[in-house]
Amino acid sequence: MKYRIPKEVLEVFKKFSKKGFEIFAVGGAVRNLLLNMATKDWDFTTNAQPEEITGLFKDSYYDNKFGTVGVPVKSLSSVFEITTYRSEYGYTNHRHPDKIIWGKTLKEDLKRRDFTINTLVFDGVKIRDLFGGVTDLNNHLVRAVGDASERFQEDALRMLRSVRLATQLQFIIEADTFAAIQKNSRLLNKISQERIRDELIKILSSDYPADGILLLKNCGVLTVILPELDKCFGVEQKSPRRHHKYDVGTHLIESLRQCPSKDPYVRLATLLHDIGKPAVFNKTDEGVITFYNHEIVGAAMVKKIISRLHLSKKESEKVWRLVRYHQFTVDERQTDKALRRFIKNTGIDNLKDILDLRIGDRLGGGATETSWRLDLFKKRLIEVQKQAFTVADLKINGFDVMTILQLTPGPKVGEVLASLFAKVEEGKIKNDRELLLAEIKAFFSSSTVLPK
Repeated sequence: MKYRIPKEVLEVFKKFSKKGFEIFAVGGAVRNLLLNMATKDWDFTTNAQPEEITGLFKDSYYDNKFGTVGVPVKSLSSVFEITTYRSEYGYTNHRHPDKIIWGKTLKEDLKRRDFTINTLVFDGVKIRDLFGGVTDLNNHLVRAVGDASERFQEDALRMLRSVRLATQLQFIIEADTFAAIQKNSRLLNKISQERIRDELIKILSSDYPADGILLLKNCGVLTVILPELDKCFGVEQKSPRRHHKYDVGTHLIESLRQCPSKDPYVRLATLLHDIGKPAVFNKTDEGVITFYNHEIVGAAMVKKIISRLHLSKKESEKVWRLVRYHQFTVDERQTDKALRRFIKNTGIDNLKDILDLRIGDRLGGGATETSWRLDLFKKRLIEVQKQAFTVADLKINGFDVMTILQLTPGPKVGEVLASLFAKVEEGKIKNDRELLLAEIKAFFSSSTVLPK
């Protein structure tokens, strides 16, 4: 079978074979060849040692103890990672080996890797399979290499990675591997939150993120990395005068499933939007379940979660605002001022996102996607954005005020602008330059206060 291989990859094979070294592409790139999926990053394994590898590529760099040499490839906007065969010993931090010994054979190197579907190698012509990776690929299985518990004790992040791979590829985690995750999931407490965040965001970026989160729960990982979410399962919502048909945790999963946004951070906010409900759960004497102020409590919880995961300032702000203000009122009697306040609270850039969250929330609770009130609300949001939101949006400025009122720069100018903005916001005057100038002149003629 012929594969479409970038010329830059073929050039690597030529350079190594010319010098008498073994060289194989390995891991995800090879797996993707068999799945007919696009590949951006190429990793290689070789019997050449780091100093010999760097001698083949003038722009290469080697700044780690794991035998990996980086080779920038400008034409592909990528970096090839070429690693010497190795054996690893001791994993006291459950992430990296304490000791590395350069290996001599391909099999010796591959047996230390995580999953069989990542042990497939390509020699430039054909694919080699030493650990049954092709069979597992054909059966849609994620299976650990050798003893699964040993692999996870070596590197606990592999457990989260197995869920991410299964989610992205729509595979099943093999039974013994799944059981080993359940047994060792607490080891993820040893892993940095940045690594956990990266895998979680990849799951949320996949085509079926809700299935990935359910898989995290079922294998015992969710309670370790997002215990606040795990506690939502079993918290009932169904009661008289309430439309919900799922418990809180299931509702959050279904909301994520139905959310139309592809943005992983909008999806994260959707997944967490009701996370405050267990803390404020109450059932009245009549049997009505309430969750008063759950959005406020939930926003405080989310702030801690996103801080723990080390999200960027921009991403943190988005997720927090979406959770804090997701419980917005949709009422045809709302004033324009109320709508502007909603927009300010949510942030103009987040309007589509919070509406996507609302759609997920509705569908995930058993309601229809929209209603006439929500459709009217969306239309009014568009119209109200044409109005002034701040003093800076007025069609006049401080210079106009100073010219007409014969003022010098100072607080009085700001007071006049604030007064005009208040009238525009209340709908007493349109944000029209000529009308506003006339209003300033009227103020000047009626004022008994001498300009300063």
